[in-house]
Amino acid sequence: MRFSLLMTSVAAAALGLVGIASPDAFSAPRVAPDLSRAADEGALVDLGRGDEPMTVTLSLNLRDLAGAEAMMIRVATPGDPVYHHFLTPDQFRAAYGPDEAEVDRALSTLRLTGLSAERVTSTTLSVSGSVAAMQRVFGTELHQFTIPADGKTPAVSFHAAVLKPTVPDSMTGIVQAVLGLDDAPIFLSNMLAAPSSFGGVPVKNLVNTASDGTPFGILTVLDFAQFYDVGPIYAKGITGSGRTLAVVTLASFTPSDAFSYWSGLGIATNPDRISIVNVDGGPGKPSDASGSDETTLDVEQSGGIAPGANIIVYQAPNRTQSFVDVFAKAVEDNIAESMSTSFGSWEFLDSAQNDSAVKDAFTGLTEPALQAFHNVFVQAGLQGQSLFAAAGDSGAFDTVREFGDTRFTDPLSVDFPGSDSALTSAGGTTLPGTQTFQISRSETVSITVPTEQVWGWDYLEPLCTALDATIAECGIFSVGGGGGVSSFFTVPTYQATFPGVQLSQPGQQFIEKTTKPPTDFFNFPPFFAGRNVPDFVYNADPETGYDILYTSNIDGLELLTFIGGTSFVGPQLNGVTALLGQNAHARFGLINVPLYLIAESGFATLGPNPLLKPAVGGDNWFYTSGKIYSPAGGLGAIQVSNLAAILR
Repeated sequence: MRFSLLMTSVAAAALGLVGIASPDAFSAPRVAPDLSRAADEGALVDLGRGDEPMTVTLSLNLRDLAGAEAMMIRVATPGDPVYHHFLTPDQFRAAYGPDEAEVDRALSTLRLTGLSAERVTSTTLSVSGSVAAMQRVFGTELHQFTIPADGKTPAVSFHAAVLKPTVPDSMTGIVQAVLGLDDAPIFLSNMLAAPSSFGGVPVKNLVNTASDGTPFGILTVLDFAQFYDVGPIYAKGITGSGRTLAVVTLASFTPSDAFSYWSGLGIATNPDRISIVNVDGGPGKPSDASGSDETTLDVEQSGGIAPGANIIVYQAPNRTQSFVDVFAKAVEDNIAESMSTSFGSWEFLDSAQNDSAVKDAFTGLTEPALQAFHNVFVQAGLQGQSLFAAAGDSGAFDTVREFGDTRFTDPLSVDFPGSDSALTSAGGTTLPGTQTFQISRSETVSITVPTEQVWGWDYLEPLCTALDATIAECGIFSVGGGGGVSSFFTVPTYQATFPGVQLSQPGQQFIEKTTKPPTDFFNFPPFFAGRNVPDFVYNADPETGYDILYTSNIDGLELLTFIGGTSFVGPQLNGVTALLGQNAHARFGLINVPLYLIAESGFATLGPNPLLKPAVGGDNWFYTSGKIYSPAGGLGAIQVSNLAAILR
């Protein structure tokens, strides 16, 4: 059945309907706009835009965040008296939400200033008014910025606050963050294609195969089911029927791509299974530049693994405010039992010594912004919703993906929202097998990976050596599955005493080296007991990767091959959770809690039918694989049917 999609695509290509794209079609680096290069074009008011309407989101403090976090753990802990006693949004608001009297006072205050304000979700207010009114009420000044195109990214124009915003005194106890005073597109897709050249030398992937003979580069959800023990649960009639999963994304997509993908594999699905919810006006039309291929693969993977489940695609523009808003909408709706996102950004914070909430000049993320997301994720856990996020594709050095040039140092760093302790972080592996690369007309290089290992492209060093290229010239650093230690979220209770969990490393700084003197933007806290990522892993290496069916706004319908990234693993876990949920007739909430307990018991990896298979060998350029847990391979790969029997 794997080849039916390929044959369908080849036939369509012959008719001029679809092309089969080689890896080079999408091998260009996907990097965020370098905000350090932004030119200040002046104040919006001075540019004649003072009367221009805008909307911001006010994130609200929870009444008892610590209590909510503790209860999120308890309702997911087997044996606890409140196990699976999940809350509705109204119950969450009553037990842990912001003080209602303070919310009403904040709304009244905002309306008295001339702004329009309304309660949108348990944790957010939507506030609208003119640019001039926003500046007056929040004590700031908005400027327009532009970043020229640089060969990696197109030109970007955005507005941002140049002064730290404040709120009226009567609102200081309830408002936790003001989001939307900037609209820079800082979140990246975690999809990655195998390159068509290394060190500037064209390299061709020959017929590379897994150890069982499965060809790499054209894997599908059917191969995933074979690799990770899904078949037995399918044989019992478990397909995710009666479940709803959500994809949270910052780019729109073409739904017919997903249906064509599933039907090409012989997977029967309900033609009405997909619904789309646009938040903050939605992200616009599908496009390569926005990451529509990312959304496409998320839907194809999650919906292909759980073909009986309904799918809601929550989509919003690529900006911090809208990313919070779209999650808040999905959580407040409380329809989906699980959801995943494959967009993320480097977790960059104010240092532990500096309690300032001033917007960081690079990512636009601040401590209040991270906390705004976290409040929403905690609500999801209390409602029984399971969340998954990609751990990133830059190994242990997440900044490289965003600022991958010689101007900056490369500190150990992790990707957000995957680093949040209230959701599950999805990391990556490389499948076992032999990869053969043709580097000239007469020369090939073969590399054999003996077992499924942590994904890090340092295993490709023999290829670079054959090309007489250094690691830097070859372009393989630091590509791999994201992993490491958060600098913001403390280690959660489910990890606190777990073997293999690590503290942050000392001496990590993010410095721009080319300025005089060098600019020290951020010093990471040393020996910080932070949340470790990832939690679980599946194959994410594009060299042992997948195909996706995608309608490009430039090239039309294509079958993209040799595609990977941890963006595959999040939706795969999303689909798996729909299967597990149907089988157990239950929601799970923060699924990390029961799975870490199972792993800690010691029997999860034992016997011929293990629940978890740790990645054996490999590294993500700093952290190595571990026998139980490591900030490279997490707890390993979930074996779906074996785990289903235990969870039920």
